[in-house]
Amino acid sequence: MTSSVAKTTARTTARRAGGLEPFTLISIAGVALFMIACLIPFWVILSGSFTDEQTLAGKGYSLLPHPFSLAAYKLIFTGPTLVSAYVASVFITLVGTALALSFTSGLSWVIARRLPYVSRPLAIFAYIPMLFSGGLVPLYLLVTQYLKLQNSYFAVILPLLVAPFLVFIQVSAFRQLPEEILDSARVDGAGELQIFFRIGLPLSKPILAVVGLFYAVHYWNEWFTALLFMSDVHKYPLPLLLQNLISNVSFSQMLPAAAQQTTPVYQLRLALTVVTIGPILLAYPFAQRYFVKGITLGATKG
Repeated sequence: MTSSVAKTTARTTARRAGGLEPFTLISIAGVALFMIACLIPFWVILSGSFTDEQTLAGKGYSLLPHPFSLAAYKLIFTGPTLVSAYVASVFITLVGTALALSFTSGLSWVIARRLPYVSRPLAIFAYIPMLFSGGLVPLYLLVTQYLKLQNSYFAVILPLLVAPFLVFIQVSAFRQLPEEILDSARVDGAGELQIFFRIGLPLSKPILAVVGLFYAVHYWNEWFTALLFMSDVHKYPLPLLLQNLISNVSFSQMLPAAAQQTTPVYQLRLALTVVTIGPILLAYPFAQRYFVKGITLGATKG
């Protein structure tokens, strides 16, 4: 027995001294190649956003910006239409994420607690939209005719306020909270709201970060709902403005450029793409430490 343990230890020591295993080397090389393949499109977009408009139109994209130009970024940060689009996207994302996370957390908590006469009907109510949709025409009539939210930022926020899939992920996470802690709080006289705010939410930071990130990405990238309910160009969010620039070059005539002939359309598309994806890329590292744990909590059946 002792000799076999010694042989195993000797093999492990020899393997560590000889370097990494072939499988490990192949895995590292594969992940590195995949990372490069993912970064190249972003780098090409970033390089193109700093490349002169005539070079883009004549020679296409390149890995290095030559000749270097800041014309598109100057237009983005000086034109009132593009600045208002950025403000609209920030408002929709911040307010929408805060409201959506609040509503989703409250609904998920009630379903997870299995309260009599309440939890089951709410679970069915949240589950039905995963199977059936009311349709585009009733949604349009509801928002424009009854709620009178046309050309309002809340016309984009309210239809996306609760995502049923994220509700049930958060329900699963809430059901994994230790019942002993919740029962102790009830014995001490805490009500359901006190337990929710003082115990449930603080213990559920990972899943809250994950759900909030999903909502933030969804609101930031949403353009179709804005297309339905926004007719004022000065209230367009960034994704809708970018979609119009990509699908219709003549839309660039509506932008506040000094002259329509000098508007850097192709460079503007790339620069607007960089400005659009930048905040989400910067926000991800702050939620990364919760991301894996949050998905693991929500993926386990309670």
